[in-house]
Amino acid sequence: MAALSRYVAVALMGGAVAFSSLPSQAEQGDYGFFQTLKNLVSPPKPDNKVQPKQRTGQYPLLSADAGRASGFDPGAYYQWQTVQLPAETGAICGNGSPYKIFVNRVPDTTNTIIYMEGGGACWDYASCTGATGVRGARNPNGVPDDYMKLLNPGASLVSPFVTRVSPFDAVKTQGWNMVYVPYCTGDIYSGDKVAVYDDPSGQKPPLVWHHNGLRNTRAIIAWLKDNLPRPGQMLNTGCSAGGAGSLISYDTFRTDVAPTQGFLIDDSGPIFPTPKNANPAEYPSQPLMTKIRDVWGLDAPNGPLAFLAAGLPQMDLNELGSIYPALSSKHTGDRLGHTHFWQDLNYSSYSYERFHDDIAQAPNQAAKEALIHAKWGTDTQRLSARLNGLDNFGGYFPQYRALNESHCTTIVDFKNGDVQAQNLELKNFIDSVLDGNGKVLDASETSDAADKAKPFNFLYWLVDQLI
Repeated sequence: MAALSRYVAVALMGGAVAFSSLPSQAEQGDYGFFQTLKNLVSPPKPDNKVQPKQRTGQYPLLSADAGRASGFDPGAYYQWQTVQLPAETGAICGNGSPYKIFVNRVPDTTNTIIYMEGGGACWDYASCTGATGVRGARNPNGVPDDYMKLLNPGASLVSPFVTRVSPFDAVKTQGWNMVYVPYCTGDIYSGDKVAVYDDPSGQKPPLVWHHNGLRNTRAIIAWLKDNLPRPGQMLNTGCSAGGAGSLISYDTFRTDVAPTQGFLIDDSGPIFPTPKNANPAEYPSQPLMTKIRDVWGLDAPNGPLAFLAAGLPQMDLNELGSIYPALSSKHTGDRLGHTHFWQDLNYSSYSYERFHDDIAQAPNQAAKEALIHAKWGTDTQRLSARLNGLDNFGGYFPQYRALNESHCTTIVDFKNGDVQAQNLELKNFIDSVLDGNGKVLDASETSDAADKAKPFNFLYWLVDQLI
């Protein structure tokens, strides 16, 4: 009865705002009225558990005992629950602390959003420790139990995708089961290597850092299979490192969790088309990719890239941007999308700032930014052209937003990601992925003049002060 009381309270005290955004008719994955009432008393059980053969091999699916052993109450609806994944599942944060995910369950649908958190990347002592002045990785000290409390809006209110009540940006995932995946390994959820980074000053002991993203992802998949029903619909998304993580892990989530219908929206986490031994002057992301393939253990025998390619036989490991057509070809019935701003100065700085001498030697900040934007433009043009050739994988590229260095189109709200020349808003792209049919929308903006002429946005200013 406690679950029923919580359900009624949510509906009466603001939850109806979120529910009003949902379709008036049931969608694939939804329970009927009477089954929903039954679920309040007897929560639905998992129906796609990990099989014995899946618990073996290089990257097995290992999970803790189902239920409360992992901190999960299957009947605690409409609240964020902390689920700690024990180290024996293969999950661990970069600093060696326990890895946790956060689950917010509903009784009326199996549909589920997997939201991967953004927050940079790291590949040396400075960036993995969060040293002042160096762009590094999120949560270098691990993930606290109360991470999804409102006092941490950078997680609990990061995007309308994972906000129950968002009257200005309605999207159907607001009524779904939500799984929030924190980021604490600095490897865009892809690595498998224990690195030892020396302090350049020699004053502190070396940093032992676990680039453990892939094994964390496998543990999450195992937990989902052993604790929740198979989704009718599943969206994998996130921004920045979380967008890249959603892209890289999509095939394994899609294959192992096995929703009836799958969706992907990679927000601002591109893997640019870049041959392994390309000329950096022509392919600006080449030095970064060379670095991370080494320090994150991506090219190890039977390592992360080999594992990825085993599931995506059309992927060329000498050109990691081939993941887009490989996913498109394998998952022909899914709807997939990528979006980022042409004027992004965040992910682009990670990509080039520490790898190109012309940027390091630029005479001033304006010149440095111009060089970064030029390289980002070169890479973005190639990615846009690649996506334009794929029917079920769309690309949406607005110019500029006065928030977070024009980084991440789907955080805070879905506003000001418009492509004015085509009379499109970001929400048109999101709807094309989640609710459209036929070719997924492709759109790109050529001028930032209209974006920069928009009036001052106090909310964006306030968010920038808090970041």
